[in-house]
Amino acid sequence: MEYQHKNTSVSMINYHIVFCPKYRRKLLVGKIKMRLEEIIRDVALENGWEIISREVMPNHVHLFVRADTRTPPEIVVKRFKGRSSRYLRNEFPELLKMPTLWTRSYFLSTAGNVSASVIKKYIEQQWDRV
Repeated sequence: MEYQHKNTSVSMINYHIVFCPKYRRKLLVGKIKMRLEEIIRDVALENGWEIISREVMPNHVHLFVRADTRTPPEIVVKRFKGRSSRYLRNEFPELLKMPTLWTRSYFLSTAGNVSASVIKKYIEQQWDRV
């Protein structure tokens, strides 16, 4: 993965995101799954994010997304969940039986080219470089 170069910054912000339907129901199959994948792709394109990897399982969604420095991580998740909930519930009336499509919770982790232990070691060795 490469760094994003802007006028005043260099960054690599990658998020691993996981979210589930309410009650972890296995409803992300068939046409609903295909439409969800389209919505996720569209949200990423509109926001200038890159979907590095995506997997829609029957009862949860995994996304590995390269985002920008301007968008807080909770907003990245909110945009995927919000748009997909609204569109899917409008297009598939059977989803209206549930009080909401997604649970309020989600998993979010950052990832890059190096592990946390490598970064920790690099920081600890800064005085050795002076």
